[in-house]
Amino acid sequence: PLEALALSSSPSAVVEHGRIVMADAAAQRNGVQCGIGGAAARALAPDITLIARAPEREATALQTLACWAGRFTPHVSLTPDTLLLEIGRCLRLFGGLRQLIGTVDEAAQALDFTLALAAAPTPLAAQWLAQQGQPVFCTALSRLPRHLERLPVTVLPGKAAQALQRFGMTTLGDARGLPPGPLARRIGAESLRRLAQAFGEAPDPRADFVFPERFALSLSLPALVENAAALIFAARRLTSALAGWLAVRQMGVRVATLRLRHESGETPLPLRFADLTADGERFERVLRERLDRLELIAPVDALCLDASEVAPLPGGSGTLFNDRYAESGSMGTLLERLSARLGETQVYRVAVRDDHRPECATRQATLQDDWSPRRKRSEGSSLAMAGDRPSAILDSGLCRHDEPDIVQYAPDSGVLPRPLWLLDSPEVLREVDGRPYRRGPLELLAGPERIESGWWDEGEAIGDLRRDYFIARTVDERWLWIYRDGRVPGGWFLHGYFS
Repeated sequence: PLEALALSSSPSAVVEHGRIVMADAAAQRNGVQCGIGGAAARALAPDITLIARAPEREATALQTLACWAGRFTPHVSLTPDTLLLEIGRCLRLFGGLRQLIGTVDEAAQALDFTLALAAAPTPLAAQWLAQQGQPVFCTALSRLPRHLERLPVTVLPGKAAQALQRFGMTTLGDARGLPPGPLARRIGAESLRRLAQAFGEAPDPRADFVFPERFALSLSLPALVENAAALIFAARRLTSALAGWLAVRQMGVRVATLRLRHESGETPLPLRFADLTADGERFERVLRERLDRLELIAPVDALCLDASEVAPLPGGSGTLFNDRYAESGSMGTLLERLSARLGETQVYRVAVRDDHRPECATRQATLQDDWSPRRKRSEGSSLAMAGDRPSAILDSGLCRHDEPDIVQYAPDSGVLPRPLWLLDSPEVLREVDGRPYRRGPLELLAGPERIESGWWDEGEAIGDLRRDYFIARTVDERWLWIYRDGRVPGGWFLHGYFS
């Protein structure tokens, strides 16, 4: 109840029906305890902040935590005040129970949530142990009774607990000492069934939390925030939930939007990534860069994170020695940070464009633009484009000196490989005895490939053209991409270099 409100002032406490239901550490040091009235709390701590309990915000916080828990297991169950994680099948992935417990606790503290943790072979046993503040981590069913029998009977429903207390029974061990028949008459069949479920003597199926098909979570702030950089701590709850949701869905996100809500509307803050990712650290890193340079137009009272562009995340190969530096130093991470720091229009990649003319076949694209040549061809393009086959160029043998290999790169269609290096402006070549000449005569190895037309570009400098392209070799064994201009006055030109 207290942490769901994310109260910034201290001492503070949550009030329901005029009574304190939760107090922070500072209020407790002043003597404020659960169950006392609001007036008594103010007498003990005059500067205390009292906030009405908000069940809807508690439910939202618990759902946020459920999404966050998806990074540990896809099987998560909720009760009104407990988060249950089925971890039996993923312990080896995290190095055992103790390591997993430590990871969960550390990650929750980063979100400003305090967890009471317990582990048991049955969900109800784990729930009771955690609610009683018993840090028990038991995985063997045979050892479970000795932990549960020490719990007070108050873990049972109110009427059952009162009935047992009237007979002088204070622990579950005392209650388990009675025969099942007399015990059922005293506490009821339902409470007896819950006892059997907790001890593993009856099945206790739990419905899994249904992770939403679309990720969109909101977070109300406890007070108006006027500094954008201060929002990173609150937004961390949303980005961590997004990372867990993506892990369960086995998806990655390319674009997410953090919406900063204020009285006059909302300010969208796009978070763009160089490639699909489900890494919460990358989310926070890019978000921090954006917020550090943002000036708020109005104080913010709520946040909403929306994952707008998600897709299945392809599998990847892990490093042999778990080299975290290699991951953190990846090119995608660097591009994201540069884009967030310098601006989206200042960092771009070269992408293909559906145009047969070499000078028009590439364009500047943002990190999120679809630049895949394969996608372009699938959309109906049947023309070769500059840079369209880089792997064929780099692996084709055009850098070797064995001329017969060039035959396999001159298919019947007449389409030649394209070099990755084009000149800004074609270089005029000399012509000697009808042959192109550059520091010696050039040997034509493949071609011609006719590239022509472009009359429809009225405003383009390149416009209409008619060229016959060849692959040529110089006297010093360099491989060139040249063409003969079919328009008046004609002539030979150098347009690009192979490796």
